[in-house]
Amino acid sequence: MKTSIQAAGPSNITISPKVKGENSQNIKTRPAGYYFQGVWQALDGTRVLQFNTSMAIRQCLKGKVLHMYGDSTIRQWFEYFTESVPGLKKFDLKSPKQTGPFLALDYANNILVTFQCHGPPIRFGTMPASQVRYIANELDKVVGGTNTVVVIGIWSHFSTFPIEVYIRRLLSIRRAVVHLLTRAPGTLVFIRTPNPKALTLYETLTNSDWYSLQCDKVLRAIFKRVNVQLVDAWEMTVAHHLPHNLHPQPPIIRNMINVILSHTCPTAGSSKAATKS
Repeated sequence: MKTSIQAAGPSNITISPKVKGENSQNIKTRPAGYYFQGVWQALDGTRVLQFNTSMAIRQCLKGKVLHMYGDSTIRQWFEYFTESVPGLKKFDLKSPKQTGPFLALDYANNILVTFQCHGPPIRFGTMPASQVRYIANELDKVVGGTNTVVVIGIWSHFSTFPIEVYIRRLLSIRRAVVHLLTRAPGTLVFIRTPNPKALTLYETLTNSDWYSLQCDKVLRAIFKRVNVQLVDAWEMTVAHHLPHNLHPQPPIIRNMINVILSHTCPTAGSSKAATKS
């Protein structure tokens, strides 16, 4: 691993200018965005605002219910909110630290944030059988509406199973999302994509970024025509100067949260770029 491969021929390439009249429509991929002064700049037309203070985050979430479902990469987001907004107090539900469920409430501003771990397969050490929940079943319980935000992130625990297992799970979640958006069209639904991570030799063989990328492609294809917003964790991690990590470091998480809040409150926040971390 990380061993350079010597070139068999010339070790440089020549880029020729575009031929006049050449059709380049066959190029179907492009980056989702880039970082400028530590701030994510999306290329899909989304104006990513900066919610750099607890007051700005609180004002955006005021009167809203935020339901978060998934693995530990989504639990990071729950922890970000509870750590960034002093008035958002986490209730002690006597639940396991890794799996939850978790609940936080800002009574004065009518903000409710929840986290629920997805159902098996999971690789956590222990999880009470009474707390096993499948995302599709949980979505069927959500009332929804313009004051409701749903975040879903599910991928890492499926990377040691055949891709068919992941496809079936995503299809059941897709059906539940469609049902939710049909009965409550104003609901905002976000899907977090996989991201590359630091790899040992063992993980490279059993839980590689190559396989995570296949999961990423499957997820995008399944939700392509559903009215959801993708948080492109893959590109936001690849484009950042920080090393890859299963749990991206705080500067990357902050930018992901800003994408969520920018869709939730498109006229709030600040468009001023933050200082690079």
